[in-house]
This record gives sequence, structure tokens and C-alpha cells, in this order.
Amino acid sequence: MSHDTENTEKQINQDDAVNETANNVAENHEESIPSAEALTEEEKLREELAKEKDKFLRLFAEFENYKKRTSKERVELFKTANQEVLQALLPVLDDFDRAMAQISKSEDENLKGISLIHNKLRDTLVSKGLEQVDIKSGDDFNADFAEAITQIPAPTKDLKGKVVDVIEKGYKLGDKIIRFPKVVIGN
Repeated sequence: MSHDTENTEKQINQDDAVNETANNVAENHEESIPSAEALTEEEKLREELAKEKDKFLRLFAEFENYKKRTSKERVELFKTANQEVLQALLPVLDDFDRAMAQISKSEDENLKGISLIHNKLRDTLVSKGLEQVDIKSGDDFNADFAEAITQIPAPTKDLKGKVVDVIEKGYKLGDKIIRFPKVVIGN
């Protein structure tokens, strides 16, 4: 759990405690109020003051809850605001990865500039919060973290029910997976 989420939950728990205290004060106050006929001018003013204090406490607690809730929503929005842009750039990153695999086989020195551009693109995406989902051949298959596109007979017994090959890399933004890795599993 992230630090921001822990703080938000603590604040929400504190808000609940403030609301509960305000409710208890109001209940205790109502029990101690005598009938309206027996009240003097001063007692009526005290009663009005107590009602206004109660309203104020409730309004204050409600406002604090609102501030914390909107703060939490804003943090979540900032975390995923660039999700669509990053998703649109993933095919470009895939193409660069395939190109780099071919360039590494070639001994042409003129192609080193492409490697620099590839590294710059990858580093920029990582700086914006993009992370690659780590999954490789031999890992246990988990449908929560990978998408099986096909099953093949396992090449060895130890690969049965496990990932045999990764067809397309997966990526996540923060804790949210924005593209699941596509894998082949053995049966």
C-alpha cells in the first residue's frame, strides 16, 4: 500500500471519529435540554449557541471529509492522467524493440543512432511512470498478470501450466496494468 493511500485512510478514519464525536455531543446535549416553557432568556441563548456549535462541528467535519476525498481523487487522477498517451506509444516502443533485435545482428555502425533514440524513448516513458511487467519463460501462469493467447504441448514436463513464451511485453503505470503481457502456456 502506498504512503498516500495509507495517509488517506488514516484521514478518513479520523473523519469518522470526528463525526461520531459530533453525534455524541448532539445526543448528550438533546438529553439535557429541559422543555421550552421552563427556559429563561439566558437558557434559550445557551441552547441556540449549542445548536450553532453542533452545526459548526458537523459542517467542519463534512468539509474535512470533502477535502480529503477530493485530495485522494486528485492523486489518483495524476497517477493515471497520461495513461492514454503512454498506451498510444507502446506500439512504437514495440517496433523499436524489434528493430533493435535486428540491428544487434547487423554490424553496421551507421545504425547506432537508432539505439540512442530507442534508449531515450524508453527512458522518457519510464520517467513518466511506465514499468514493464516482469514475466518470462518458465514462470507460473497467473491470469491476473498475463493474457494467454494460446496453449501448446509443453516442451518439458516442468513447463506444464507455465509460461513457455512471451509474445508481447506487458506494461503497468503505477500499480495498474495498462497492457497485459501476451504469453503462450504449456499444457
